[in-house]
Amino acid sequence: MVLYLLWVPECRGQQNSVITNYMFSNMIYNPAFAGQSGGISITGLLREQWFGFKDSEGYGTSSPETMFLSVDSPIRAIHGGVGGMVSQDKLGAFKNTTVKIGYAYKAEIGPGNFSAGAQLGFQNGKFDYSKLHAVNSSDPLLVADQAKSDMIFDIAIGVYYRVPDKFYVGLSGDQLLQSQGKNTQYRLQRTFYLNGGYQWDIPDHPAFQLQPSAIVMFDGAAFTFSVSGLLWYNNKFYGGLGYRLQDAASILAGMMIKGFRLGLAYDIGVSKMMKYSNGSFEVMLNYVLKIETEKLKRSYRNTRYL
Repeated sequence: MVLYLLWVPECRGQQNSVITNYMFSNMIYNPAFAGQSGGISITGLLREQWFGFKDSEGYGTSSPETMFLSVDSPIRAIHGGVGGMVSQDKLGAFKNTTVKIGYAYKAEIGPGNFSAGAQLGFQNGKFDYSKLHAVNSSDPLLVADQAKSDMIFDIAIGVYYRVPDKFYVGLSGDQLLQSQGKNTQYRLQRTFYLNGGYQWDIPDHPAFQLQPSAIVMFDGAAFTFSVSGLLWYNNKFYGGLGYRLQDAASILAGMMIKGFRLGLAYDIGVSKMMKYSNGSFEVMLNYVLKIETEKLKRSYRNTRYL
């Protein structure tokens, strides 16, 4: 075992956050989504992963935490939409704060809307050595440096196609430059997403809609697949189930009232991690301020006055 560890040249883990409410958080994954909501859309999300986490010896420790706030809006003058996002990930001694801004071009193709977007991201990564418990208290690295940080930037691109009240599909690539910090040596991992969803109006029951969706994430080291199904009632209340490959089964519920959408999700672990935690919890809040544009008045001229 010791020889095996000595010969491992590099270890990589999944970097980007896994979100159970992914169907309502497209701005996280795809810059081409900017402006698709038909108004000024503001979304906030908090995820507590593996809360109540305890190590093998029964000691509690801080669980991973993800927070993000996104804003996007269509702008007719530039034939598309703009969007921005601020997020923060806490994972043990790591804390990453990211700011992203982007633009998406929109065009009508067939029965739906096509968009292509690009995004520029800035990430401040911090590694706090004071949160580590050293085996050797005289370790020079832990004694000399309490914290290191880096500011790095990267880009993302994506495409998105949506037929209103029918289906949507998106493909995107994030952290394409795989930028690396000089102080922490933390390197961003190129990640690709493929997601989509469908809306099915249940025959003879117009008040109910079934909305299945799925997302695939691959970063070259880890593969994640999530699938969910939501049952809506009168476009106001929903409940559903989800599953993430080899990770968790999920329960989702929410409501939509006067432009506000509140979503809750609880993940029940199906991996060995469930022995050390009480699952994961998410709360999501979204509000869309509809942009009312004054329709152009049509005028008719009488040839007598031309």
